[in-house]
Amino acid sequence: MDTTLILIIAIVFLALAFDFINGFHDTANAIATSVSTRALSPRVAIVMAATMNFIGAITFTGVAKTITNGIVDPFAIENGSIVVLAALISAIAWNLITWWYGIPSSSSHALIGSIAGAAIAAAGFNSLNYTGFIKILESLIVSPFIALALGFVMMSLFAMVFKNFNLTRTNRGFRTFQIFTAALQSYSHGTNDAQKAMGIITLALIAGGFQTSTDIPTWVRVSAALAMGIGTSVGGWKIIKTVGGKIMKLQPVNGAAADLSSSLIIFGATLIHLPVSTTHVVSSSIMGVGAAKRVKGVKWGVARRIVITWVITLPISALLAGVIYKILTLFM
Repeated sequence: MDTTLILIIAIVFLALAFDFINGFHDTANAIATSVSTRALSPRVAIVMAATMNFIGAITFTGVAKTITNGIVDPFAIENGSIVVLAALISAIAWNLITWWYGIPSSSSHALIGSIAGAAIAAAGFNSLNYTGFIKILESLIVSPFIALALGFVMMSLFAMVFKNFNLTRTNRGFRTFQIFTAALQSYSHGTNDAQKAMGIITLALIAGGFQTSTDIPTWVRVSAALAMGIGTSVGGWKIIKTVGGKIMKLQPVNGAAADLSSSLIIFGATLIHLPVSTTHVVSSSIMGVGAAKRVKGVKWGVARRIVITWVITLPISALLAGVIYKILTLFM
């Protein structure tokens, strides 16, 4: 069998594995608040999240195309198949490390940093598509701050509107409303996160000479959506514990405000074809909601640990991918 074909098969397998891992790694983002407030049982929440993730994943392709040609030129990248393979190995490794320690790091940062690092190792800094790469970085950096602000505003608005309502009845109503917001959160997650694997598979197909356009093949869309859905069904309880309870003590109204805020931002990014970190957006929304309720109620020590992980993920994954690329070229 041709070496290039073997590499493409390996890349497709690893890309789907990345989507699977992304599914259970980021399941917490969609359902952590609804589980922690007991709006949904864990089993029901995971089934719903898996279903909505799948539906979201097959609905759009704009983010996938951005991943395909926004970081590097897929038609000109040197040793493109090996670059993509190194990037996937690096991103998966970082995802598993952070999952093991229960740290809600960004799969998006890991993947994008890994693609950039492997491409730089292959052909230097000129291999990057700086216009697209900077736009992607801006969306990754700015979106958590917007989420923080929107979470604060949303919670403040809820507090103002419902301040004279019966607390028990209001919480019961928001607990029901959280079923909708959790479903919306899962759907928006699928529209953005699953497309990253679609984009990297298409990038590999172009680099390997198996495709001549940036259109996302139907089989790639369906397989990535299935991998994300199955991964979601596995669940990520360590991260659910961190996101759902360690940042702040959540009540149904807090969970609904956080879910609604983050869903709007993620879906908005999908509509303009930009990848964002669902982990960053959800965690920042919760921090914003907590700050609106009571600044001291947010456990800023946990938040600081999450932020540090955000900051180090891109450079570490880039460096790791560069090293993996150099090792792979010794054998290929």
